[in-house]
Amino acid sequence: MSRARGRLAIIALGALALAACGKKGPPIAPELRLPVPPKWQSSVIEEGDVRLSWSNPGTRFDGTPLKDLTEVRLHRREDSDQAPLKPAMLSGSRIVGYDEIATIRLDSPAPATLQGQNVEWVDRQSLVYGRRYVYVATAVDSQGRSSPPSERRVVNFLAAPRPPPEVEARAGDREITLTWPAPTHFTDGEPVSGELRYFVLRGTGREGALSLLTPEPIPGTSYTDTGLDNDTEYRYAVRSVRRDPRATVVGSPSVVAKAIPENTTPPSAPSELIAVPSPGALRLSWGPSPEANVARYAIYRATATGPFIRIATTLAGNTTFVDRDVRPGTAYRYAVTAIDSARTPHESSRSNEVAVTAR
Repeated sequence: MSRARGRLAIIALGALALAACGKKGPPIAPELRLPVPPKWQSSVIEEGDVRLSWSNPGTRFDGTPLKDLTEVRLHRREDSDQAPLKPAMLSGSRIVGYDEIATIRLDSPAPATLQGQNVEWVDRQSLVYGRRYVYVATAVDSQGRSSPPSERRVVNFLAAPRPPPEVEARAGDREITLTWPAPTHFTDGEPVSGELRYFVLRGTGREGALSLLTPEPIPGTSYTDTGLDNDTEYRYAVRSVRRDPRATVVGSPSVVAKAIPENTTPPSAPSELIAVPSPGALRLSWGPSPEANVARYAIYRATATGPFIRIATTLAGNTTFVDRDVRPGTAYRYAVTAIDSARTPHESSRSNEVAVTAR
């Protein structure tokens, strides 16, 4: 009886052990739990710095979501541009042959900027023109597990072109045309060689930051900005862009140029002017100018042989005028013009002339 009870106890313990373990799949290799590496987006040399951007990983190598990414480490190697590229190999938390230049914690990324999964970092550390810099990034989770290095990002550090020495802004009707001379030297003093292009920046009003107007650098040394609001001040700057097979290099902005577009076309002349005499007065009436921006009408008078002189103005909604400063028996001639509401007003040509004798 005791032997049977012992066998039953062993069987029960075994069943409990199996129940406690539950159903398990095959074991997962440790390397499959590592985060995948960051993915490079761009690298631009700008004003003597290297501006790097990448996207952080959202998964591990086994395809599961990476919800506890805590930091990204940025590593850099400096070489001559003729040296063979050195591989990036992870050893502990180090990349063999590379220096760690930044640890970017996602809970406090400054001075990096973080937008969603995208990160931007500006490298300003001891950069030397003519050298080649190779960057890799690694992602680290909350348990300290590091991804393998990202792909290598190679940046040949070249000098930027100097800004255009002068930008001229010429205003037109709802547009401003910019022109500038090409810079002749790079910031390291070397003469410009190869292709240059340009970014145009614009701001509205007398103050505030300038924003990029041309998403891609443009060829040539002129640009016309259209569709603007007349009588509004616009500010512009131009940045030179060096396009080299080894790198794209963006220079500093030029001195700001300002202009105010305005309507340069005068309104149409009023039409069908008539004059009706009455005792002690002459009554004028005319057809309005068709433009919507007419602000006033100007009334001109002359004697039979004398020159026209402006004697009055009236608001645009009024197309009549009574001249009471007349002498009975005197012959007068009249004409009317339209004046627009531009910052610098434009006046139309004269309407038809009418001649009338005061009573």
